[in-house]
Amino acid sequence: MGTMVLLLSALPAIGGVGDPPLPRSPDRPHVLLILLDDLGYGDLGCFNPDARTRTPHIDRLAAEGIRFTDAHAPGSVCVPSRYGLLTGRYPWRAELSWTERAVIEPGRKTIASILQEAGYATSLVGKWHQGFDGGIDFASDAPLSGGPVDRGFDAFFGMHASLDIPPYFFIRGNRAVAAPSGTIADHVSPEPWTRIQGAFWRGGPISPDFRMAEVLPRFADEAVSELTRRAESAADRPFFLELALTAPHTPWLPSPRFETDGPTGLYGAFVANVDAEVGRVLDALDRLGLRDSTLVVLASDNGPVWYPKDVDRTEHRAAGPFRGMKGDAWEGGHRIPLIVRWPGIAPAGTSCDALCCFTDLMATLAALVRLDLPDDAGEDSVNLLPLWRGEVPERPIRESLVVQSSSGVLAVRQGDWVLIPSLGSGGFSDPRRVPPEPGGPTGQLYDLSTDPGQQHNRFLDRPDVVARLSSLLDRLRQDGRSRPRE
Repeated sequence: MGTMVLLLSALPAIGGVGDPPLPRSPDRPHVLLILLDDLGYGDLGCFNPDARTRTPHIDRLAAEGIRFTDAHAPGSVCVPSRYGLLTGRYPWRAELSWTERAVIEPGRKTIASILQEAGYATSLVGKWHQGFDGGIDFASDAPLSGGPVDRGFDAFFGMHASLDIPPYFFIRGNRAVAAPSGTIADHVSPEPWTRIQGAFWRGGPISPDFRMAEVLPRFADEAVSELTRRAESAADRPFFLELALTAPHTPWLPSPRFETDGPTGLYGAFVANVDAEVGRVLDALDRLGLRDSTLVVLASDNGPVWYPKDVDRTEHRAAGPFRGMKGDAWEGGHRIPLIVRWPGIAPAGTSCDALCCFTDLMATLAALVRLDLPDDAGEDSVNLLPLWRGEVPERPIRESLVVQSSSGVLAVRQGDWVLIPSLGSGGFSDPRRVPPEPGGPTGQLYDLSTDPGQQHNRFLDRPDVVARLSSLLDRLRQDGRSRPRE
């Protein structure tokens, strides 16, 4: 169960269901969730000693908390992974047509709404990418309904999707700050990067106050301002702030102060820029006297966009030792870096190899505030609070995992075995789909304990494991949940 050996005392009770919201206390910390976009497991020195990118601020955060080395996004692209994060529900159970509607159903609990119920002030800065009712109707002055402020956040400043998907405009609350009345052309990077890497974005409507290169620091500025407002507030309420940065997702637009001639070029410079902005937010916690009272969780939403030729050219493995990249059913698509810093609670400088998924934030934060989740919330979320406190449970807290690739291929994991019931990556890596050959395997089975790079398909020689995992996947589909009913 990992390298953690320190067993800390249980937290005192801080209220139950139906109790009035309690003020902030040492056992009721502020919560800062930093979600990075397309950062690879291998991009951080604290997870990959051979990384050729530099991330000193995030590495320091890891040294002050717990690194989770077997953590996963529930989907290997943005929309499904964020749905799972916010709702504690596997995204393959939902309809995710985000360009047409809000994908989080009205009335569904989110990590923000449960903390809101518990008396937390909740805010989101950055990327939403969960749609709005009726799509993105930026041509009218009507409010954008179905977004963050209708799904548990008291306040929102950010944008509707990724920084390469138009229209480009800022939203505050539920209204556009300025309408996207102008137009920006497609921007495609020259070689050696592929067409969808580098300083790439799609053309479309853009607001007059929107500058691509200013979005990353602007979101960090907004987060620092929000932390400052909370620190200066007369009401001693705990806060939950999610900072969902749009980087290092494309376009790669590093500030000129970051070098671009290192071994990883423009990408490495942008990763360093992202790290610096994270460092600026963490420094604000220190400066405002919030460090010791704030639980910080940092994660990426999925794997990186990093092709084999990128590895060959740079000798940098953005997905670490894992096969594939963003979009894939292979580990590189959804194995993510996850760090938890909880001063005085989480043992600093430790790592944990327990299987976890960031759908688990729902049940974990509910346990933090002593809220019992109803059966129709957090259906695929388990409580990781014992692991966050440095405890070593006798048996795994999470016993299985099902993740979704960009094309809808599901990978089911139990113990060290993972089954992908088709051939190919199921995502962005080649080959994406491979037809079975006569007498050959129809799917993929890997033992991650001996083959983390998924190079040896055991589908034919372990039919017993294939049958067991296939049956598990069928049951999880039929049950509509993986969290046991209360």
